[in-house]
Amino acid sequence: MQSRNGYDDPWYDALASGWGEAVDARGTVPGPAVPVEPREHGAAADVYLEVQRSAAFQEVRRRHRRFVVPAVVAFFMWYVAYVVTVTTAPEFMARPVVGAVNVAMLAGLGQFLTTFLLTWAYARHARLRRDRAALELRWDTQELARGLRGGTS
Repeated sequence: MQSRNGYDDPWYDALASGWGEAVDARGTVPGPAVPVEPREHGAAADVYLEVQRSAAFQEVRRRHRRFVVPAVVAFFMWYVAYVVTVTTAPEFMARPVVGAVNVAMLAGLGQFLTTFLLTWAYARHARLRRDRAALELRWDTQELARGLRGGTS
């Protein structure tokens, strides 16, 4: 059975806001031409539960947590240290470094720099440590689900 968007892929990125969908003369998005039947949650749900319990899935999650948890803690502590220092030591933060640039301005710009560095590090970590394993899980899951439907795609 195909879903409303024509794709029977659980990872298909459907448009949540309705942007880009066909609009009729009244400005509303028409419903599906054929009523969409609710999916059966029996065998398909078992496939996803089986994948969720697999060692490969747990490894992908473990790799994700091993990066994200320390990164979030470190960034949050750096942010709190900045805010606390700004409020409790204004003399220190007002100390000039170069011309009109003071410690507070450098620390504030450091917050932005840290955000960009964390974004780059996260994307790199995902690409090197998780994406290939997650893609393999996706294909395995689709093969298992396809087997339930009798080999049709």
